[in-house]
Amino acid sequence: MAKLRDPALFSQHFGIDPQRLADRGIFDPVLNGDTKLFIDPMLLDHAANRSFAADARQTFNGYFETVIKLIAGSKARGDVPWRAAERKLQFPEVPFTCLGYGASTIRGSGGGTVQTSTLVQTASEIIELGVTDPDLFVAMALIEEGIGPDRISDMTTKIILPVLIAHTQAICKALDLQTGQMTFTLSNGERFGGDLPRNPHDAGGGPVILVPRDVLRDLPVATDWDSVGDAASKNAALRTDLNERIAGVWAAKTRRDKATIRGWALSNDASFRDLLDLLKGIPATSYDFSADPAGEVFWSRLLSTFKNDGIQKIDKRQGWTREAILSVVDKIIENFRHLVEDRRLSEELYHEGKPRAEKAAQRLFFVVAHAFCKANDLDLTPEADTGNGPVDFKVSSGFTGRVLVEIKLSTNGKVVAGYTRQLDTYATAEEAAAAYYVVVDVGQMGGKLDKLYAERNVLVMAGKPVRPIIVIDAEQKPSASKL
Repeated sequence: MAKLRDPALFSQHFGIDPQRLADRGIFDPVLNGDTKLFIDPMLLDHAANRSFAADARQTFNGYFETVIKLIAGSKARGDVPWRAAERKLQFPEVPFTCLGYGASTIRGSGGGTVQTSTLVQTASEIIELGVTDPDLFVAMALIEEGIGPDRISDMTTKIILPVLIAHTQAICKALDLQTGQMTFTLSNGERFGGDLPRNPHDAGGGPVILVPRDVLRDLPVATDWDSVGDAASKNAALRTDLNERIAGVWAAKTRRDKATIRGWALSNDASFRDLLDLLKGIPATSYDFSADPAGEVFWSRLLSTFKNDGIQKIDKRQGWTREAILSVVDKIIENFRHLVEDRRLSEELYHEGKPRAEKAAQRLFFVVAHAFCKANDLDLTPEADTGNGPVDFKVSSGFTGRVLVEIKLSTNGKVVAGYTRQLDTYATAEEAAAAYYVVVDVGQMGGKLDKLYAERNVLVMAGKPVRPIIVIDAEQKPSASKL
């Protein structure tokens, strides 16, 4: 998870029930860290707010129609229309949505000049084929290296930013949220403004731009070949229309060979139109915030729950001794165990009966650890950089009082190696007073636990530092009514 020490939700800061945002279809962002969700341009048409949908799609199409005219009117690379197209295809990151890969900051990098040059050159080749569909720029993510979900989202956000600003103003007015007139400048020099809520965690004093939930995905379909393949295999019309001409794409897709796909797509106008058909044939399904399959938002809902739930302050009249910090970490782990095993928070670790990614367990632990550390004025650093890679958590007070906690799912094939090599390396690099190894059992444990205990016994016999192993039973169990 991101190196986020004290997450601040929009709803918490502005004193609004998060359900009121959800009722209006608005994403509740973390103001001091990005959430790994992205605006997918293929969802703009399908937003529930029809006014937003119409304005966003019209703005998106109009922008790229202008670019297409500029490129089509260019007589030589580098002439006036070409340079104008390059300027239009510069997509700096818009940090104010708090979305993307920014981790503990909401400010990322945006696209560079090399990428912009590539976009113009490839677009020129596509337009020469006779393709003038504005969505050709979205499809390019499937055939060009370096264009990932963050770039697709940056591109879309920058283009529809005036629409997002107007939508944010309308939402804030309807909810009677505090706003103020402000202007801001993107890295490419473009200026925007409006009567907007201010983000207190943005060093530049920027606004918060609210985004409809139903235009968000955890990965835009234009960068996800698996979604494209699923659409083609399940849609009979697509199968009939694309026939054997598409076969080469699937062979390349399995190798993630964009060069092969690019050659096929740019071979003629029919091939590129097939690519667009594939893209547009994918179901317009936004991220499921209720099920939260990627585990991106459930932890933020739980943050307020644990403010006073079993949180204890430790008597530290003698200062933060090693023993005092260890007692806090012991209580964090015990509270985590209690919530998972006895309070059925283990359900948060699954989606449709299958374990979520390991980060779900890490985020659930973070919720508990954050509450304890805040109550006891201790530093909590998720993904602390040891110089040898990030350990999951570091609890500390000063230089000598450092305690590490590593979280592993039982499904992780490196459970044993994580204890025997990884954790010891982290602890040594951090000069930690202690290090705990927490294994969350969601099944598929096999013989890993026996091997872990055997490795621990070897350390004991050799007189070396022994890192405690804690096993949390998070396997799904029948409800009480079925027992």
